[in-house]
Amino acid sequence: MTRPFAAAALVVLLSGCQAVAQTIYPIDRAAILAGAHFDFKVEFPDRIDPSKLKVTVNGADLAAAFGQPGTFVEREDGKEQSALMLRDVTLMKPGNVTVEVSDGTRSRAVTWTVFDTGPRRAKNVILFIGDGLSPAHRVAARLLSKGIAEGKSLGKLAIDDMPRMALVATAGSDSIITDSANAASAYTTGHKTAVNAMGVYADRTASPFDDPKVETIASLAKRRHGMAIGIVTNTEVEDATPASMVAHTRRRAAYDEIVAQFLAARPDVLMGGGAANFLPQGAPGSRRGDTIDYVARFRDAGYTVATTKTELDAVNAKS
Repeated sequence: MTRPFAAAALVVLLSGCQAVAQTIYPIDRAAILAGAHFDFKVEFPDRIDPSKLKVTVNGADLAAAFGQPGTFVEREDGKEQSALMLRDVTLMKPGNVTVEVSDGTRSRAVTWTVFDTGPRRAKNVILFIGDGLSPAHRVAARLLSKGIAEGKSLGKLAIDDMPRMALVATAGSDSIITDSANAASAYTTGHKTAVNAMGVYADRTASPFDDPKVETIASLAKRRHGMAIGIVTNTEVEDATPASMVAHTRRRAAYDEIVAQFLAARPDVLMGGGAANFLPQGAPGSRRGDTIDYVARFRDAGYTVATTKTELDAVNAKS
């Protein structure tokens, strides 16, 4: 009796996964914060004639909507596949947006929701991420710490009485089962991405560093509000969850390059482990693949580097 059911379920799943004419980033049903920076990309399944290419945003020409025509790549990565890329664009007006793409033969449309926020109310914000903290983990913590009798908990956790609460779905764009990278990226960008990726839409190119970017919450807070940014973790700072605050890559294990992105992002405070990827190749404990000394580069950029409690206490005494 189970085999016909399984076959029917497979047919239903496959019927919802038909091939499309083009791939558009941001993806269909993306939610985009008004004024946030992002990259727009269209991937075509084969080589196309650019003279037949037409892209509109709510009926307006692409260049008029985004203020730039973009870059057309006739053979992306040397393959018989074309692409169109616009870097660092924004949408300022809240509302629904329909993007339509035609190459003269095939067409595709996606819809986005552009949303805005109210006036700033909080002076400071702390985003505390309990890695892997799901509702089931909360139930387990409540049972172990408070106990249960006759089906009722004998107490509450502090989190149970918080005045406002919401749930975030962190399934990836390519997998129901998430990992730390794309789950954290859902928190820090509001966009879905693929397993192992953060701060980008994972495209088809070979390089893990040229994918379409989406702006992170840390970048927005610093760029739009002039806020100081601190990233503190009990793991390596270049690990996926803390790195998602600034990093743009579809390869979470690219620790050397993520360290470089931290330096470029200039957070005001960066605390955690991971010195092995800051130290130049050849130094004791180094895991870098090159001879760049990022401890020295951070010092040159004006950072105070503390590696012991005594050094950290000295920094606190000066502040």
